[in-house]
Amino acid sequence: MRLYDTTLRDGTQGENINFSVRDKLEITRFLDECGIHYIEGGWPGSNPRDAQFFEQAASLPLKTARLTAFGATRRPKIDPSDDPNLRALLESGTPTVAIFGKSWDLHVERVMENTLEENLAMIHDSVTFLRQQGREVVYDAEHFFDGFRDNPSYAMKTLQAAWNAGADFLVLCDTNGGTLPHQVTEVLLQVKGELCVAEAAPRLGIHTHNDSGLAVANAVAAVREGAVMVHGTVNGYGERCGNADLTSIIPILQVKMGVPVVRDDQLHKLKRLSRFVSETANQVPHHNRPFVGNSAFAHKGGIHVSAIMKEPRAYEHMLPEIVGNARRVLVSDLSGKSNVEYKAKELGVPLGGNGCNTREIVDRIKQLEEQGYQFDVAEGSLKILLQKITEQFEPLFTLESFRVTIEKDRTQPCSAHATIKISVDGKEEITAAEGDGPVSALDNALRKALDKFFPGLDAMHLVDFKVRVIDGTVGTAANVRVLIESRDRDDIWSTVGVSEDIIEASWQALADSFHYKLAKETSADTK
Repeated sequence: MRLYDTTLRDGTQGENINFSVRDKLEITRFLDECGIHYIEGGWPGSNPRDAQFFEQAASLPLKTARLTAFGATRRPKIDPSDDPNLRALLESGTPTVAIFGKSWDLHVERVMENTLEENLAMIHDSVTFLRQQGREVVYDAEHFFDGFRDNPSYAMKTLQAAWNAGADFLVLCDTNGGTLPHQVTEVLLQVKGELCVAEAAPRLGIHTHNDSGLAVANAVAAVREGAVMVHGTVNGYGERCGNADLTSIIPILQVKMGVPVVRDDQLHKLKRLSRFVSETANQVPHHNRPFVGNSAFAHKGGIHVSAIMKEPRAYEHMLPEIVGNARRVLVSDLSGKSNVEYKAKELGVPLGGNGCNTREIVDRIKQLEEQGYQFDVAEGSLKILLQKITEQFEPLFTLESFRVTIEKDRTQPCSAHATIKISVDGKEEITAAEGDGPVSALDNALRKALDKFFPGLDAMHLVDFKVRVIDGTVGTAANVRVLIESRDRDDIWSTVGVSEDIIEASWQALADSFHYKLAKETSADTK
């Protein structure tokens, strides 16, 4: 079984997904570290950036992965040696090349305005040429499932052309993402029935898109019917609705189906890989992403929590640690004592020996949530709250005052300016900063003030900011809830603030976020 990652090529076709050459090199290193067998680095014939990537990637000391360059079959009516795209593939210097060809007669005749015979020749000639140059060839049969549905005989001829020319892998592509799992099974059975009759049968692969929400299911269906190469991207990034998500495919194959694809220590890095790619792509991680999402093993109901404290298998389909994730217990107005006790232990807030009753904590949390706080999505604020209730909170800075002003004239957009006064160990600091808005200005001013006492906050970033009016029936007097999500190189956390004033609510969430970060750094330093 071979894992084929196309995050750096197909993944970048997703909306708002862009990687620099340096980004692609760092992701390549991490993919190799995680045991991926093939890394498709890009299309060197399409843009200078990909050509530059392959030039620099040639010196990477990859231990597991084979670097792969992607391109198309030769153009109509020319010799493969004269085709600039095929020459670019060879010049990339990769041991493996992937080329796609048309399997759907609709594309051949109506989109390309080509003949069916010439398309077959393009496939055969291109694979033959690349094999003669000593390259391993992965042939992507584009739109294969749609083509097979409309004209199965011709779709099979395109596969046969690639196979007769010496392709090492024949990859069946659900390019439009509209195929269903049972249809994948039916097609694989027919393909095997026609092609896999000789002793030297072709090795089949699967490449699925997620337009019907079934990319992973379709990939698994193909593996069950004999596919030995699975294409996908980290986090399912890709055009339209994305590609099959390797962060789901890998544990499904290895943990659920018993198909070994990576080492156990590499599987343990899966969540880190997901987070690294999302951070590099400047994308907020999806908390509900299977296996590696923050909510994948999160429990909120008191009955559930009580059960997993006795037997985790009662409400979890696998151990989260296998993929580098962790069990999380959420605390909200639905919580019982079990939730609080478990969560306090998880967050490192001891409850024993301090005279604080767990039931009192539960009641306090429920009172605050009645006012609009939401702690199941703001664990940073929850930890600080638990520390305050149990008299363990030691603030590393104290707000003395702040002032925020907004300026707008006829020709310029709004600008914000914040002045802040804080104290740290009795020493006061006053700073000012500008920002794109009042919260941005406050954030910049607070960072500027804290940096004199706690250097190294550059690694912390605000990645999400949400505002919600809790009760709109009272107009401008309604409470406002602000949720802020922050991250650094290793962690992501959320904080919450509630007030009738949006700036006050924002400050509460912002201050908690910095308190959480500074406490974490202080704790790490003492260790």
